[in-house]
Amino acid sequence: MKSLFLFALLSLLFAFSVTAMGQDHQQIIRMGLKSAVLDEERFVFVRTPPGYERNGQRYPVLYLTDAEAQMDHTVTTIDFLARNGRIPELIVVGITNTDRTRDLTPTKGTLRNPGGQPQHFPTSGGADKFLKFIETELIPSIETDYRTQSYRIFAGHSFGGLFALHTLFTRPELFNAYIAVSPSFPWDDGLPLREAEAFCKSNKEASRQLFFTVGNEGDEMVGGFDRLKKVFGKQAPKHFTWDAMFMEDEDHGSIVLRSHYTALRKIFDGWRLPDTVAAGGLNSVEEHYKKLSAKFSFAVLPPEALMNQLGYQLFAAGKRDDAIAAFKSNVERYPNSANVYDSLGEAYEKSGKFDLAKANYEKAVQVGGQNNDPNLRVFKTNFDRVSEALKKSAEAKGSK
Repeated sequence: MKSLFLFALLSLLFAFSVTAMGQDHQQIIRMGLKSAVLDEERFVFVRTPPGYERNGQRYPVLYLTDAEAQMDHTVTTIDFLARNGRIPELIVVGITNTDRTRDLTPTKGTLRNPGGQPQHFPTSGGADKFLKFIETELIPSIETDYRTQSYRIFAGHSFGGLFALHTLFTRPELFNAYIAVSPSFPWDDGLPLREAEAFCKSNKEASRQLFFTVGNEGDEMVGGFDRLKKVFGKQAPKHFTWDAMFMEDEDHGSIVLRSHYTALRKIFDGWRLPDTVAAGGLNSVEEHYKKLSAKFSFAVLPPEALMNQLGYQLFAAGKRDDAIAAFKSNVERYPNSANVYDSLGEAYEKSGKFDLAKANYEKAVQVGGQNNDPNLRVFKTNFDRVSEALKKSAEAKGSK
């Protein structure tokens, strides 16, 4: 829609970020589930990415414990990283609590208080039942009601981090990547360490990913963190990737936001389109996303806005055929977007192919009307202009 010459002056990645900032943002919705496993009604918060209602795309899913405390800042972090091309957009499912201790602790365990005395938790030990709820009720419900990719991430903090580790060590196939923030390492006299050692011995080919953190939280927590690092350093399965970070200037409460930011960057390392790849043109960009698809085992499409900007840059550089190919790829991948037809129409118009331009502008008007696109008036103006030019051309030919 914008001038070809304007786009020629902007860097591709900067333009991509600016375009993404203009997208609408989805509200977080509250969804109830009557759980037969837990014999109670459970509630989750679900946030879909901007544009979800219109675009028909599928997305990876992040499942998150303690939704009441962690949902808002995690969604904002995801939006920021996705807008800057560091990670894909994600569906976020935040699980709210009823009896948090019961659901997130794997055993009838204890923790020591600051005085060294064991602190008992009468309702503890229900993690496996809670995990069954997630596996057999929550995940199937989300994957039925929402357009999801097969790639799943699980994140938890404190007891939630303990649960994340327990899930990885006992049911690693449920999620592709795990984020354990300040997990309760001392639980049940170091249960996470025992489970980690058993996991490493019995899962030699596990191709999963883990990122875990701890803050300035005392000797027992930091000691457990160090010991888990040693276990993975010596015994990690062949295809298992992990990373860990000690955040000395964070405490048990403040560590979560920074941990989620860093973990998502680690999980999707290599996602960002490098400047050198973008400069390589259409084939180079397509190859980058093919490699990402292979790495994450789901179809990773070049973002609509990025390919749109690339098309304008190619056109400004005099590579009209490549530009049209970029715009066409967007039409094929994002048929529910009015803008992709408008951009292709503009390329055809400036190439003197007015019949093809008219057809695409007409399609932009049609799709834009269905989606209540805010640029519908622009699409109509473009369609009317090319229609008038074709009419005058036909009249001029008829008068000869």
